[in-house]
Amino acid sequence: MKQAAVHIFCLIILSVSASALFAGELDDVLSGFDAEVPGQENRDTDTGLDELLSGFDDASADVAMENTRDKSSIPEWLQLTGSLGLSGSLNFSHDAPEANEADFRGLSMLRSTVSLSSEMRWGEWKAKISGHGFYDSSYSVQGRGQYSDALLDEYEQELEIDDLYLQGSLTSSLDIKIGRQIVVWGKSDNVRVTDVLNPLDNRSPGIVDIKNLRLPVTMTKLDYYTGPWNLSAIVIHESRFDKTPVFNSDFYPGAGPLPPEKEPNVSVANQQYALALNGIFSGWDLSFYGAWVFDSRTHISEDLNGIPHREHSRVFMAGTTANIAFGNWLIKGEGAWFDGLEFATLPDEDFSRLDLMAGIEYMGFSETVLSLEIVNRYLVDFNEKLALSPDIAQEDSIQTVAKLVRDFVNDTIQVKILFSIFGAHGEDGAFERFQLDYDLTDSISVTGGVIFYQSADQGSLSSIEDNDRVFFELSYEF
Repeated sequence: MKQAAVHIFCLIILSVSASALFAGELDDVLSGFDAEVPGQENRDTDTGLDELLSGFDDASADVAMENTRDKSSIPEWLQLTGSLGLSGSLNFSHDAPEANEADFRGLSMLRSTVSLSSEMRWGEWKAKISGHGFYDSSYSVQGRGQYSDALLDEYEQELEIDDLYLQGSLTSSLDIKIGRQIVVWGKSDNVRVTDVLNPLDNRSPGIVDIKNLRLPVTMTKLDYYTGPWNLSAIVIHESRFDKTPVFNSDFYPGAGPLPPEKEPNVSVANQQYALALNGIFSGWDLSFYGAWVFDSRTHISEDLNGIPHREHSRVFMAGTTANIAFGNWLIKGEGAWFDGLEFATLPDEDFSRLDLMAGIEYMGFSETVLSLEIVNRYLVDFNEKLALSPDIAQEDSIQTVAKLVRDFVNDTIQVKILFSIFGAHGEDGAFERFQLDYDLTDSISVTGGVIFYQSADQGSLSSIEDNDRVFFELSYEF
């Protein structure tokens, strides 16, 4: 009942918001922000004072630049950038916890983040290293004693190297990139079909878009260019998988911890391989993909002593994607065939799955993008045993994502509304995010919003409906 009510409410909100946006009502409300200063319309004709003072601008700029060069000890081939951030969230739907359970009411995140990036360039070669660290003080505020050590280890603080690579040209048509990096496959902005090379940070699902969730992986990538085509050959050296909610966290679906995860070690036998062919043409593009990688999902298995653990099987993926643009419309599609999937309930069998995605974007309204993406995942030769715990697999699963993005005030304000529905009617879970981004200056930005969750009947999204929250982020880039 709650799911149906929330979906109806959100659809009404989206319809009203879209109507208001397209009618220009919000432009009227915010029109004062970009109104012309009185007399500014005659600035081009009143040039006397401008001509008189024009030389001072150039002189000041030259002096400032010279002072910067004198004071700076950073060589021209080195670029240093970074950011400071403060983000938080407040949960407003949680009930009082049972005895010996963590209390997730109220403040659920108060995270201070530092990110640093350094780029070095020598001709056609570039090296980059970047990393980030955060500390979440909400656990100290709420009382660390109520949280498990595993939860604190995963959520309270983090220090990681993100990008770490060397990139350059071997010949006029052959490039190489070695190190930790992100390689995006596919055309979808909101769902994953052929995008299998980089894992995601899913510890707090739904709060940010997929493009901000990808985790870099160490790989070697060769790119050969000829005409409109680009051929990429990739060897993935690092086995890295999704970051998922841990036991006792507010998004964890089960009543008990999962068996330990057995990750492949770094070895020649555990190298992963991928190949992509991309063509870009006038008004459309086409890509073909092939990958021999570890499955991002795990299945429960037993060792020789009968002790259960979670492991990742090897899977083969073959896929294709395409974009076609005409007028204000963009049509996109993806398809992928997965072979070698394994499940705990039928440990001696391998299964195949066909994923198909269709999407459409419309950009005919001023400063507005409307998009809809639907993906269907079909498990071939489905056996009813796969629907049992711990697999809880489905023969057919559907995900639908609808999004509205609108910019205002010379692109300094952006409104974003996103619906993500799992299952034909949300029976497999759903969430709705309403978000506003505001660039205060070129360096400072503020984000705020609210997200609503609906639980699934079973599976990984079966315990999320109490996690409705408001969120914010303040970021300074330097």
